[in-house]
Amino acid sequence: MNVQSMTGFARAVAERDGTSIAWEVKSVNGKSVEVRLRLPQGFDRLETAIRQTVQKRFARGNFQATLTVGRAAAQQVQPVVNEAFLKDLAGLARRLQEQFGTQPATADGLLALRGVLDIPEAVETEEERANLDAAILSALDTALTGLAQARQSEGAALRTLLSGHIDTIEVLTLKAEADPSREPVAIRERMAEQVRLLMDASANLDAVRLHQEAAFLATKADIREEIDRLKTHVASGRALLGSGGAIGRKLDFLAQEFNRESNTLCSKSNAAAVTAIGLELKAVVDQFREQVQNLE
Repeated sequence: MNVQSMTGFARAVAERDGTSIAWEVKSVNGKSVEVRLRLPQGFDRLETAIRQTVQKRFARGNFQATLTVGRAAAQQVQPVVNEAFLKDLAGLARRLQEQFGTQPATADGLLALRGVLDIPEAVETEEERANLDAAILSALDTALTGLAQARQSEGAALRTLLSGHIDTIEVLTLKAEADPSREPVAIRERMAEQVRLLMDASANLDAVRLHQEAAFLATKADIREEIDRLKTHVASGRALLGSGGAIGRKLDFLAQEFNRESNTLCSKSNAAAVTAIGLELKAVVDQFREQVQNLE
């Protein structure tokens, strides 16, 4: 199954009985499906159907859909001029100019006066309206198909990128696991050196107790569990990317787990080399989590 990004853009155009229809749809990141519409006057009746159509097609994202409807010249309603009223107003304007020196009236000024120019509403039958609505929703479906394809195309690129991050996390995990500082011999040498330095500093210290405390601290600093969990998370991440679908939330949770283990690894490390690996691991996990935010 494909992985979808939450960002994309698409456009679709159609024509129905001389009426042109154009949709532009785009989406960006979002926690759920949120739809903002820009519809021409008179088409608010389609709002519910449009929202339901988008919600059925996508699981997450903030969507903006813009509809443009153009009527053919034959369908456009011709304006009606009240010529008698216009003639009276023009005569009044001339008298005012002659008597009081006012500015002469202009055609656009007179036509803008209420009652002079009337643009009647187009008369549309129920059947014509239903056919137009069906064509608009069909064009929307085409636009959403294009949007899904755009999101899938970007999703494929994201899948490759995230897979690379998981590979890097695995490499760093194995590197930390194989670091010489974690060898029993190296641990014993560090413990012995630390005990020797403390004994040299004070002859009153109990050597047996000191060795016990050092052994306890060494056990507490062991990162075996963190390494095992990181390996498990790597396998989970690969399985999710392989399964596809709406996996953005699951991968975001996995990114939090990656981050928790890398933080713990750094805090428990008692060797500079392992700390450096942990810091590099944290940087890769941050990049992974940032890219996951783009997935549906």
